[in-house]
Amino acid sequence: MCTLYFRRHTPYYTHPDVRIYELNRRLQQRTEESDNLWWDSFVTEFFEEDATLTLNFCLEDGPKRYTIGRTLIPRYFRSIFEGGVTELYYHLLQPKESYHNTTITLDCENTTMITSHIKPVYTKVCTEGRLILEFTFDDMMRIRNWHFTIMQHREMIPRNVVAMQDPGMLEQVSKNVTRQGMTNFTLNYLRVSTCSVIFPNLNAVKAL
Repeated sequence: MCTLYFRRHTPYYTHPDVRIYELNRRLQQRTEESDNLWWDSFVTEFFEEDATLTLNFCLEDGPKRYTIGRTLIPRYFRSIFEGGVTELYYHLLQPKESYHNTTITLDCENTTMITSHIKPVYTKVCTEGRLILEFTFDDMMRIRNWHFTIMQHREMIPRNVVAMQDPGMLEQVSKNVTRQGMTNFTLNYLRVSTCSVIFPNLNAVKAL
């Protein structure tokens, strides 16, 4: 008599960081000719149909929170490059994973979004924060929720540019190319695409 044993199918991707590696690799394959179809294909590969992407950060006029749905996510990533970025990837340091019945959560308090800009001079921007991702626990292992809270950012330029004596160039490089690690192009896209949540100024409230 033959006894059959049924085992749960093991997902192809067993660790979320493998998916982040794949996401970074796909971003490196982007070209200037990458159109809306390319970006939609990119998001389809890594995001669920009902996925949401949330960004938290603080600007000069206070904290902001933007949340966009699946249909707007391709345009968000494309806006990063249209704002002058030539390279984008995410570096996660010591992420924590938790497994549930249908989802996997990755929580990384030391995440750096690294972007490269070439205008007005070559600039590398490191945007640091906490990234929380919720993946589906299946063969495709796509992202259901993307939540990035930006803490700070640093902009770095080559030393030979700093050493230049041209006053006009020095004035240009003294200005940041981003605001909290994001270009004005991306910030404008977020503003027109969704309603931001503006947190109240608690000090002003207390004063009243």
